[in-house]
Amino acid sequence: MDSDATEDQRALLDVSVRFMAEASPLAMVREPERRDAAFATTYRNQAAELGWFSMLVPESLGGGSISGNGVLDAALIAFRRGGLLQPGPFIGTNVVADAIARAGSDRLVAEVLGALVAGEASAAWAVAGAQSAGRLDGGVQASIGPDGAVVLRGAKTAVPDVEAGAWLLVTAASPDGVVQAVVAADAPGVSVVPLESLDLSRRFAEVRFDEVTVPADAVLRPRGSIEALLDRQLAVAATLVAAECVGAMEAEFALTLQYSKDRIAFGRPIGSFQAIKHVLADTSLALELSKAVTVAAARTLGAEDDYGPSAASMAKALVGEAAVDLAQNCFQVFAGIGYTWEHDQHLYLRRLTTDAALFGDAAWHREHLCQLAGI
Repeated sequence: MDSDATEDQRALLDVSVRFMAEASPLAMVREPERRDAAFATTYRNQAAELGWFSMLVPESLGGGSISGNGVLDAALIAFRRGGLLQPGPFIGTNVVADAIARAGSDRLVAEVLGALVAGEASAAWAVAGAQSAGRLDGGVQASIGPDGAVVLRGAKTAVPDVEAGAWLLVTAASPDGVVQAVVAADAPGVSVVPLESLDLSRRFAEVRFDEVTVPADAVLRPRGSIEALLDRQLAVAATLVAAECVGAMEAEFALTLQYSKDRIAFGRPIGSFQAIKHVLADTSLALELSKAVTVAAARTLGAEDDYGPSAASMAKALVGEAAVDLAQNCFQVFAGIGYTWEHDQHLYLRRLTTDAALFGDAAWHREHLCQLAGI
């Protein structure tokens, strides 16, 4: 996916990969230390020094990207993160930073955006509501007072990587339409309930809001329509998830390909058998298609092209299905060894299966494409 990266992008990727390999190697995925607050803070601070959270923020607000296309730069980092199954709210922090940069008040820009870019705090987009039929504003209701303050009640589920002291961008329904508010995860009335997850490399939580009051200057007010801002947020999240997913796919396929060369059966490598060759060839094609569509989505969205949200949903739909197929195909090649706890295969299977559903599965994004096209 990074074959066409510029010299500057490659320099950033090289130093980022070294950082990830030292701070959170694959062998640490099963370790509880990777889930504590001290590790999360140290990891986030070091990542911020590399510019991980500034790429979607304009230079005038303290951000800046390597190539001028912040989404593409962030997608390349996400690609490498996926291959090493990295933890932390990389996607959520970038989505929230981009939203605040576009529609936040002066206070949000000064207090929240600056902290996110500097790695002093993280953020998560609380968007999924249980039994809300895929509505972005489902699960939480908002009432708006005469002074513009908002009161939130309800719950969002499967919110990824809500760290201690994080900021939450909450998408809620109100009588006047969709409302988006930024609230601290430790604010009065906010409860973060950890959830068990298939993915061992991430943490998920249900976030409950019990009459949480949010001041008027913590409500996002886009210059255009709220729908356009939501489409942008969803597109950024979908593109970065797809990029992380493709990174995990490539690493999973590399493991499988090497195993097919090393594993000997009936006096020859199993990769030399025709049935295995066909599986690997089909899987390789799906991987290359996934890379191409994800890069295209990142380039288009980062160029502020109106087609960006559609390209992002196309990428998320294609990659989501291809990832699950790839993981299952690789499982067939590994056979019994892939089912063991000690083998890394199941870690990738867990990540890819979760990525396929995160921020909308393939069916949801195809329906969203129809809505974007007015069908």
